Amino acid sequence: MYAWIWRHLPGSLWVRLLWVLVIFAIAVFVLFQYVFPWIGPHLPFTGNGSLSQ
Repeated sequence: MYAWIWRHLPGSLWVRLLWVLVIFAIAVFVLFQYVFPWIGPHLPFTGNGSLSQ
């Protein structure tokens, strides 16, 4: 999968590295803004840090 993405990115090596950093930053942003807050209440280890109930 990563090789396919790398082959399809436009530009030289430095431009491709910049694209990878931008894509990574967008993925991290989406995870922290939307995915983690949505799934957080459904995880068994959220709360005060203790696993025992």
